[in-house]
Amino acid sequence: MTNMTMAIPDVMHAKMKKYSDIKWTEVARQALEKKLNELEADDKAWKEHGQKHAIARGWSEAHELFKF
Repeated sequence: MTNMTMAIPDVMHAKMKKYSDIKWTEVARQALEKKLNELEADDKAWKEHGQKHAIARGWSEAHELFKF
């Protein structure tokens, strides 16, 4: 597993210290995973939209453009 360092505002850090029982690294990991899943879903939706649009216009090799 890779380690990551991030900067947060002092005010946020002070508030987090009040809840020392929370595993903040896990909270951050879950938030990052959620955002990545949203971005991947958006990418997939745009690719599907592009393919449908291209196919509707008769671009028979359009699927080749979306392999990447």
